[in-house]
Amino acid sequence: MDNSAIDADRDKIPRNATKEARQIERVALYAFLINFVLTGIKGVLAYFSGSLAVAASAIDSATDSVASLTILGGLKLSTRKTPSFPYGLYKIENVISVIMAMFIFFAGFEIVRNILSPGAESPTITLGLIGWLLAGILITFLFGQYAIAVGKRTESPTLIAEGRHRQVDVLSSMVVVLAVGFHYFGLDIDFFGITIDHIAAGLVLVFIGQAGWELLSDGMRVLLDASLDPDTLNQVRKIIESQPMVIEVRRLAGRNAGRYRFLETEVVLRTGNLKKAHAISQHIEADIRKQMPLVERVVIHYEPQVREHMRIAVPLADTMGHVSAHFGEAPYFAVVLMRVADGNIERQEVVTNPHTKVPKAKGIRVAEWLIEQKVDVVVAKEDLQKKGPSYVFANAGVELQVSAANQLNEVIDFFRN
Repeated sequence: MDNSAIDADRDKIPRNATKEARQIERVALYAFLINFVLTGIKGVLAYFSGSLAVAASAIDSATDSVASLTILGGLKLSTRKTPSFPYGLYKIENVISVIMAMFIFFAGFEIVRNILSPGAESPTITLGLIGWLLAGILITFLFGQYAIAVGKRTESPTLIAEGRHRQVDVLSSMVVVLAVGFHYFGLDIDFFGITIDHIAAGLVLVFIGQAGWELLSDGMRVLLDASLDPDTLNQVRKIIESQPMVIEVRRLAGRNAGRYRFLETEVVLRTGNLKKAHAISQHIEADIRKQMPLVERVVIHYEPQVREHMRIAVPLADTMGHVSAHFGEAPYFAVVLMRVADGNIERQEVVTNPHTKVPKAKGIRVAEWLIEQKVDVVVAKEDLQKKGPSYVFANAGVELQVSAANQLNEVIDFFRN
């Protein structure tokens, strides 16, 4: 049967997502302003002190300013859609994340190169210079934590990258403070040619390597359309399978683009009615978007169930096969799995009704329980039309039949014939 795809509101960004995008842009602007101010302060300190380490730190902050400006521009472009890019420019965020990883590696190289290169003249270090550097470290640390927190809440790889880069800056700035501190106190420690600067630079490089590699690998995975993580896909699968009309989820795939997720699934529905199948797919999409607000696009392919087996449920008064006159109060239910082609019984079991002691809405509870058992047909003596259970079964595509049969075998023979 011809498949249909549902992709409602594909060109609209949810209001919450738009609000988050503005918040991300605001944080990126703060990052640029902070880096720009730190560049000026460190540049002045480097000029008056003659410290190569402080000069390197100023260069690092200047590089960060350019990177932050690039991030801000990228975020402005990432939410736009054009005829040439109908799916949006969300991946710009991931491109920027990869660029940020390169900046991290470059910063590490500059830190090591400048710290390990001796200056021509001994720098002039004062307590005021050390105080300004420590203030810059504190500002950088606090902003880094803030950027990571906002990035995790909005699931923005760009802000997480910005926050991690600030962590690198804190460590590199600590190396600078350590270096100027040793100059200020006139200490010169050397362990067989390995100085404190060498050890500190090595520690910074370890962090740089880890943070840079994580950003680079995560960004490249998205750019290469790698699958969503298993936990996210499992969450989506559970949402789809919670719809009673869904018989099977045959395929489920998804990918990231920036903060947003794109999903595609193929499901088998318990109906051959295209109009009803369309409504079911819309309901599934609405549930996914409600529970996972950063899903930008959901494509659902559906097809009707090809019935090879039929699962029949019959209320029983006892385990001997006597059909109960009551539906919700029946102590047992027979569940029979019959092969449609020849009427052969492949499995038959009697299960206890778990809702016999429920004071209210007993029939509805039982109907929902039978749907969870994936039954196709329910046969009862009691006429359930225009009652709660009949509406539950209708919504789930379960056939409801009224029969005067007294024995389970009579019901089975009816379906065989």
